[in-house]
Amino acid sequence: MSLASWFKWNEPPSRISQRNPTEMVVETLMMELGWQIKQAEKQQRERENEYRKIKTGVDYGWLVSYPKPKHSYDISPGERLQLEDMCTKIHPSYCGPVLLRFRQLIAEYEPEVQEVARLFRSVLQEATEKIKEEEEAKKLARQWNTKHKTSLSLMTFKSRTRISPFSSNIKTISEDVERGTEPTRRVWSMPEFRSAKDY
Repeated sequence: MSLASWFKWNEPPSRISQRNPTEMVVETLMMELGWQIKQAEKQQRERENEYRKIKTGVDYGWLVSYPKPKHSYDISPGERLQLEDMCTKIHPSYCGPVLLRFRQLIAEYEPEVQEVARLFRSVLQEATEKIKEEEEAKKLARQWNTKHKTSLSLMTFKSRTRISPFSSNIKTISEDVERGTEPTRRVWSMPEFRSAKDY
């Protein structure tokens, strides 16, 4: 019997590629939520210990070994399902920015354990709204581009038919200089209006 059968070394790495990106996003975001809840619990215990030290005036921290808490805060199953459903709406490219925003808000507000899930929900709602806005903007841009391309092509076609560059009656300063004549008193930046009798 070989040792390789005891270990999982010979398993193909294709298991990772079989996962759906949406599932990976949900798992990543929910793992982050769980970790942040544990960190908030730890910080809350530390604050309580500091409060006890201040209240009693004596530090027995070197004497007491703190056991793991018997019960930790857990999200209700209904709320967990709602959060997972919200996580499915997050595109994989937004997973990183959502995590960064969530961590930033956690660091900024240092919430209590019960507030972490609400903060997470607000970050997910913010990201979902941003995704919807960007999709609507892309949709409007596509619609505008298709309408604009057709109208622009019609405009250029119509304008090409009216322009005849070789039969121009517009006077320029260079013509007057070449002829050696005195230019008229008209301002050259303004268009010249002629009546129908002049033609």
